[in-house]
Amino acid sequence: MVTDLALERGRQLVEEVDLTDPETFAGADLGDYWRRLRRENPVYWHPEAAGRPGFWVVSRYADAMTVYRDNQNYTSEKGNVLVTLLAGEDSASGRMLAVTDGPRHRDVRNVLLKAFSPRAMAAVTERVRENTHRLVADAVRRGEGDFATEVSEFVPITTISDLLGVPECDREFLLSRTRSALSSDDADQPEEDAWTARSDILLYFADLMTQRRGKDSEDVISILTNALIDGKPLARDEIVLNCYSLILGGEETSRLTMNDAVYTLAHDQEQWENLREGRVGLDTACDEALRWATPTMHFGRTAVERVTLNGQEIQPGEVVTVWHTSANRDEAVFPEPDKFDLGRTPNKHLAFGYGPHFCLGAFLARTEVSALLAALRTFTTRFEVTGPVTHFHSNFLTGLSSLPVRFTPDEVGLRTYEESR
Repeated sequence: MVTDLALERGRQLVEEVDLTDPETFAGADLGDYWRRLRRENPVYWHPEAAGRPGFWVVSRYADAMTVYRDNQNYTSEKGNVLVTLLAGEDSASGRMLAVTDGPRHRDVRNVLLKAFSPRAMAAVTERVRENTHRLVADAVRRGEGDFATEVSEFVPITTISDLLGVPECDREFLLSRTRSALSSDDADQPEEDAWTARSDILLYFADLMTQRRGKDSEDVISILTNALIDGKPLARDEIVLNCYSLILGGEETSRLTMNDAVYTLAHDQEQWENLREGRVGLDTACDEALRWATPTMHFGRTAVERVTLNGQEIQPGEVVTVWHTSANRDEAVFPEPDKFDLGRTPNKHLAFGYGPHFCLGAFLARTEVSALLAALRTFTTRFEVTGPVTHFHSNFLTGLSSLPVRFTPDEVGLRTYEESR
């Protein structure tokens, strides 16, 4: 039940911020807004806006964990991001892992975990390191360029393509399609362009699936194509949609975190020196980069039973959104949450979600971000942002799509690397 108090507070807050509008997140600092929500109304009703239905907003870490742990009272099968949740359905429900619950979710996840086995990850991890070091070393040698389009774009797409078994000749095509599928550089991009990009990705994986049928290989497409659950193969749509989910999820989170890390370190000399001089470990630095960036701003659920969350009564059918961008700055969990601290520990951030839907690619994302940080401290003594940056246009993802940077090379590190190649 939406209480009068919740409605009144919601009305006041929505005058400042409309969470359904991508323009809200276009380079704006919403820190004060989220602090106010956590303090005054941590589970509040976001009223209808621009014809879109209202929904609940969860801003505190503890409440986020409560929602993520509870797969009885909340479902993912009506969508897990605002665009599908507010439409009341997700066309991939019950077929794509992210919007599937219960036994089917468990069984398909177990199939996919074969592709994330220690043996498979060992080979991928080494390729991540080699690829990242090569891209960063080349960028430093050039001296100046756009880090977002010349370096970070090519790390995760290469990694996830290796895992999926995507031929190298097709990777530029997939990269161009993922740019439009969930976010845009351009506020004026028609929604039809995003749908076209998603359709292109789905059709591409359908073709690959046909080619891999009956072939014994450890890539994700082959594993899904040839897997049996209860003696039956996965349906075509189930295979294609899960490949689509992996290519988008695996590409966006890492790339946007890398961009944010470079931007932030360029403006924080103390933390850059801590990293460069080895005063902080790569593992803790990586987790802080992920917490600080939080590229996936929210995920959501739909209530299936009447449930009370932090004093608010939520009715069946109502949408509940969990905002990582706020939970990862919760003062009750993270001391000095608005300080970028590469030595922060513990650091139980929610950049990968939590619970049954915890991101399958979390290990890969950490590997990629750690490899970037290692390459930066090896090949450059400093770097600076040289011009205006461009932010994504999205109410789901946050980050930079353009990041002009100038590097000062570490000649010893570069020479040692180049001699070893």
